[in-house]
Amino acid sequence: MMLSNYTIKPMGEKAILLEFEAEISEKMLEKVLSLKNVLENFFIKERVEVINTYHSLLIIYPFTIEDVYEKISALKELLDRANIGKKHESDLFHIPVCYDPSFGWDLEFISEAKGLPFEEIINLHLQPIYTVYFVGFLPGFLYLGGLEKALQFSRKKEPRLEVPKGAVGIGENQTGIYPKTSPGGWQILGRAPVEIFDKNENPPCEISAGDKIKFYPIDLQEYEVVREQISAGKFQLKKEIYEGQD
Repeated sequence: MMLSNYTIKPMGEKAILLEFEAEISEKMLEKVLSLKNVLENFFIKERVEVINTYHSLLIIYPFTIEDVYEKISALKELLDRANIGKKHESDLFHIPVCYDPSFGWDLEFISEAKGLPFEEIINLHLQPIYTVYFVGFLPGFLYLGGLEKALQFSRKKEPRLEVPKGAVGIGENQTGIYPKTSPGGWQILGRAPVEIFDKNENPPCEISAGDKIKFYPIDLQEYEVVREQISAGKFQLKKEIYEGQD
């Protein structure tokens, strides 16, 4: 497939930005990840970093670019002959979430605003298989697309100064898990007891763009059991090769 409808421009002294149509979709994600793979293979002997978002790629060189026009021309030549038809292979991860109100800080607020009982909010959040579009904001913060329309909700007008590690929230049409305690403005529905990011592991985050996430519910007692298993090094996230949906 020939590549078209993109812009390419310098971004600071060490990077070049490649942008496509402002579209958030599985089709766009496939194109972005396919090109990311092409670029990473091309630069495999250099320390060039390629970062994706919903519809762009940032190519970061380990040095100041002396002739940006020469770099852009070389990238265009590479992109023009790139095969972007290859489908990205995905893993499906199953992640436990405890929706107890002691963790679901905004369940009551969303329930009143939408006129939905807690159980329906939780069921809506559990139904989809979510797509990881990219990792950002914090190391290991997964931007998950696929949230049910009935559950889509704006971020908080005033972010909290401290959202705990493992908090599972929604913001607009996305959901995500806070990999560490941080400020944050997403509406919090529950908490996942698992470790999403560990700087001592290689890679630090097992989940990457293109992978899939399915949440399953646990109660408070099961939450504590999982935490104990993690502390004892006896818990592993369940994952399988994602074959797609019929």
